[in-house]
Amino acid sequence: MPPVNLPRPAPISLDEYRARRGALMAQLPVGSAVLLPGAALVTRSRDSEFPFRQDSDFHYLTGFPEPEALLVLLPGREEGESVLFCQDRDPAMETWTGMRLGAEGAVRDHGLDQAFENAERDERLATLLEGRQVLYLPLDDAGALALAEELRGELSDRARRGAQAPTAFADVSALIHEQRLIKSATELALMRHAGEISARAHARAMRACRPGLAEYQLQAELEHEFRWQGGSGPAYASIVGGGPNACVLHYIENHAPLRDGELVLIDAGAEFDLYAGDITRTFPVNGRFTAAQRALYEVVLAAQERAIATVRPGTTLASIHAGVVHDLTAGLVELGLLAGDVQACIDDGSYRRFYLHSTSHWLGLDVHDVGAYRREGEPRALCPGMVLTVEPGLYVPADDDLPEAFRGIGIRIEDDLAVTPEGHEVLTSAVPKRVAEIEALMVTE
Repeated sequence: MPPVNLPRPAPISLDEYRARRGALMAQLPVGSAVLLPGAALVTRSRDSEFPFRQDSDFHYLTGFPEPEALLVLLPGREEGESVLFCQDRDPAMETWTGMRLGAEGAVRDHGLDQAFENAERDERLATLLEGRQVLYLPLDDAGALALAEELRGELSDRARRGAQAPTAFADVSALIHEQRLIKSATELALMRHAGEISARAHARAMRACRPGLAEYQLQAELEHEFRWQGGSGPAYASIVGGGPNACVLHYIENHAPLRDGELVLIDAGAEFDLYAGDITRTFPVNGRFTAAQRALYEVVLAAQERAIATVRPGTTLASIHAGVVHDLTAGLVELGLLAGDVQACIDDGSYRRFYLHSTSHWLGLDVHDVGAYRREGEPRALCPGMVLTVEPGLYVPADDDLPEAFRGIGIRIEDDLAVTPEGHEVLTSAVPKRVAEIEALMVTE
């Protein structure tokens, strides 16, 4: 029986895209302009390309889905503040690669004030920027910098006829990223949907798992669900690590067999309307935890549940991480994987043998989403609209000085949380993570 189709949430409205552009322009000094390129097609091999995925900042401000586009924002311009350059309409190419929106479609379907095809860009762009003293652009984008330098040179050449060339470049990325950090109600609905798709996929993989399958077969179960529910596919390269492969944090080969008596760690999430889900679950290949697996798993789960309980406005990611480090270290001492006083093991860093990464990151249009983690040198406080992960883990190397029952076990448990005025909402709660729930799902299925 095919899986149930989930109802699709509403997309981002044209009014919201306009408001985002307006909020960005409101931060700019008088006499400024923004140049923001979209993403380009990337060759996969010879004459085939990777599936196109729009640049996240460009998408955030436009929702425009085609490659080779350029957004120009011109605060105060009477003829229109938002101008888009896009691919030319080309019936011959469209026969091969699909219909293009063109300038008319960009204005009609995406709410830009004006649009022109790329064939007109060289003719129009410098004129649009005459009199703008500061150009805001992504300074880490070599193509954008080259374009800005070219335009400044052309306008400098016109200076003898009274044109005014830009005198400075400034980075637009930080301004956009601060906006992106706080999600709107519509964005949260999209992320809730991405989380639900991701959760269904993880539960599906648990039901399908059994000894003798390969890691890539669980990957296929996951990604089938992502696509079935209308996602574009995985939000990042899916991690399916059986046995000791779970101790490789970014293991993506996914080609090994799944063995009886071992655990499998899955870190995978769906992308829906470019918003990412991000879930990790660890479970026994045969549906039953061994005593050692369960003992280590319960340490990670308890640390994660306590960390989730602290997520609310005013908390910091640093304090969440510190609590997790304490809880994991205490568990390691109790299980005999570390010796000595808990605080001493934290102070001397010996816990890092088993816990190598941070507990949280921002989540949104990128799986490791944008936005500063510190302000004026201090960890920033959480506030409503932020979305973050909580993902403690323990990874036991196969070293002779460690108890044999724990060697080669890797466990991570991850959920996505939205900060609310009252506390938090777990966006990925639909997939089991307690031992009894996991075993019941896998054995009964």
